[in-house]
This record gives sequence, C-alpha cells and structure tokens, in this order.
Amino acid sequence: MAKQKASKQKKMNVRVDFTPMVDMMMLLITFFMLCTTLQKPQAMQLTMPSNDKNVQEQDRNEAKASQTMTFYLAGNDKLYYVEGITKYDDPTCLKETTYGEGGIRKLLLEHKTEDESQPVWWIRKAMETLEKEKKDKPEVPDSVWEQKLSEIKKGNISVVEIKDLPASIKVPTKVPTMTIIIKPLDVATYDNMVTVLDEMQISGINTYVIDKVSEDDQKLLTAKGIKYE
Repeated sequence: MAKQKASKQKKMNVRVDFTPMVDMMMLLITFFMLCTTLQKPQAMQLTMPSNDKNVQEQDRNEAKASQTMTFYLAGNDKLYYVEGITKYDDPTCLKETTYGEGGIRKLLLEHKTEDESQPVWWIRKAMETLEKEKKDKPEVPDSVWEQKLSEIKKGNISVVEIKDLPASIKVPTKVPTMTIIIKPLDVATYDNMVTVLDEMQISGINTYVIDKVSEDDQKLLTAKGIKYE
C-alpha cells in the first residue's frame, strides 16, 4: 500500500490593523478631556487697608496691638516672636518659642487680646465643629463648606453651632482675627518656612504676611545675640 505524504500546513501571515484602535483612542481622549474635573485653583485672601477718607487714621488698620504677632525664623531651627508692636529699643520684647504643637500652635491658641478673649482658640474650635458637620453631611456641596470656612477665618464663628462646652461659657458670634507677620532670616531653612505656613492653616489664621528683615530688626536681633545672616 502506497505511503501517503504528510500534508504540509500552510502558514498564514497574521496582520493586525490598528487603524480602528487609533480612532477609539482619540474618542477616549476627547471623552476624558470633556468630562474630567480639573484641579480647582487656590487663592490666598488678602485683607487690604481701607481707603475711605471718612475713616479715622487710627482706625484704618484693623489690626490692634493685641491682635498682632511677629515671628522671626532664625538659624538652628530657632523661632522667636514679639506680641503686639515691636519695640526695637527693648530686646526683652523678643521671646523664644519652638515649632510644632507645643510651641507656636500653643502660643497662638492661648494668645489673649485686650478684652481677654482667645480669638485663635475660638476659630480653631469652630473649624473642628465644621469638620464634624462635613463628615455627617456628605451630600452638602464642597462650595458650602468652603464658604463657611472662609467666614470662620474672618471671625464669624456663628456659621456653626459650637457644642461640648460648659454652660457657663458663652459662645460669641464674632471674634477678632489675628494678623501675623513672618520674617524669615537668611540663616533660616526652607523647612522652617513651610512649618510656619502650615501652622497658619491649622490655626485658621486668615491674615498673615511674609516680610523682609529691616535694619531696625537687625539691631534688635543683634542686641538679643541672634545671628540674622
């Protein structure tokens, strides 16, 4: 019986057409461009001095001495501060504190104005209350919470109902706001600056400014034995 030849399998060239894939990718890119929510821009709110001519000169600047603090960021992670108006001829007005919860944050929370109120403490308490309300009401838009937070940082803490306080403590509807002046010395580090700015956000400070060290500041620091460069 004749032996049959084994049939050879015919090889076929496989070719994938990617033209439809390109069209599909373009459609997906267009879809995501139109439907994706871009990052919201962040802006710093500034409180500008009044230009109203009917306002008296002493009332043009809202920040009183008891509502003002100046921080000097020095070398070796040192932090100094002045409560109220800086007295350049009195080195004893310059005091030392530390970074973190037990230093600058504690200092801001416990700071009292001329009427013995603690504005930063109240604002921080209102912010904590707002955060709890936000967790309990996830259906409320973020824009509503942002508006309330903005009002709280302006001192209008009546936008939330602060609880968990003794009955003898009367919750104010509005508290004064602090004005913080930050003066980093040439010997300070970038981390020091970031830490202080973080504390401004944590403490709910709405008005703060980063200022240069003046000649009077240099004389004050020298009298205190602090290197500024």
